[in-house]
Amino acid sequence: MLTIPEDYLRRYERIFDYSSLQLDQSLSRRFHVMDYMVSRYLEIFREKDEATYFLESCSFPLKKTIRYNSLRVSRSRFEEVMKEKGFHLRTIEKIEIGYEVISSPRKPSLGASLEYLKGFYHIQSKSSMIPPLLLSPSTEDLILDMAAAPGSKTSEIAQLLDNRGSIVAVEKSRKRIKSLLSNINRLGVLNTIIVRTDAVNIAKTPLRFHEILLDAPCSGEGIIYKDPSRRSKTSPSDLKNLALNQLKLIKAAYDLLDDGGRMVYSTCSVGPEEGEFVVNYAVSELGMKVVNSNKFSFSKGITDFNGIKFDQSLTSCIRIFPHLHGSEGFFICLLKKD
Repeated sequence: MLTIPEDYLRRYERIFDYSSLQLDQSLSRRFHVMDYMVSRYLEIFREKDEATYFLESCSFPLKKTIRYNSLRVSRSRFEEVMKEKGFHLRTIEKIEIGYEVISSPRKPSLGASLEYLKGFYHIQSKSSMIPPLLLSPSTEDLILDMAAAPGSKTSEIAQLLDNRGSIVAVEKSRKRIKSLLSNINRLGVLNTIIVRTDAVNIAKTPLRFHEILLDAPCSGEGIIYKDPSRRSKTSPSDLKNLALNQLKLIKAAYDLLDDGGRMVYSTCSVGPEEGEFVVNYAVSELGMKVVNSNKFSFSKGITDFNGIKFDQSLTSCIRIFPHLHGSEGFFICLLKKD
């Protein structure tokens, strides 16, 4: 059995060769994205109409969503204050801590209100709230967040634990760790140790965890709607490098996970190269199992892409698309180490 990510990448390198895929340059020109991206979308959605619908959805802002923070305020008080300030909120189905912002006053903005500064809520997409909920952390376990900045999911895990238990939050970037620290402090998180290092280095320590969140650094292709640079930022070679790093991270997560432990792997991307391709390595090469979650009704994982067959269990992974689910593009999978 192969366990080295570089070997796996070489075995399936054809996944990054898009020359045999269908191309429609009219879509590339219309939406100002690279040709290979259009080829991938046509392969993912199988129909031009849906690929077009997806690309159109990437051109418009999505409804803002926020996560109520029970570490700072009771739900009733939060709802009362937000209503008094002129915010019209609606709870998100199956995400009790999430609210959709139906309307808001011109001033203050969501990120400048006194309630935001006091940590009553955090601005967070619906998609981003799901990985910690799938992880379902326990107060009895040591939990690892492998790429923690800016702290949205770290602080959500702390909230789900009611500031009990212990979280180790790892962040490689000195610049990004500032936002992590800021959000941890603003949101009243008390059960988290922050470590600035490459998460791969943690695997060299004797520490072991029963729950791991790996929201891996990625192309960010799912957030084109708020960062148009993503339309032309990532070349196929860049994508291959990102995938190799994700493979290394998921291997490190496997090494750090207790037997019987759970891991959530996620990216804010829609490309199988950063989703199913990486999870397939964990399943086929490391022996991990995909855990089926019936709580959320999103699109299923892909098992066939660009001539590559993935393990059939990957249909239990979650795919979120803006044109289908009204939230930023995301890939999420819950895995278990036997």
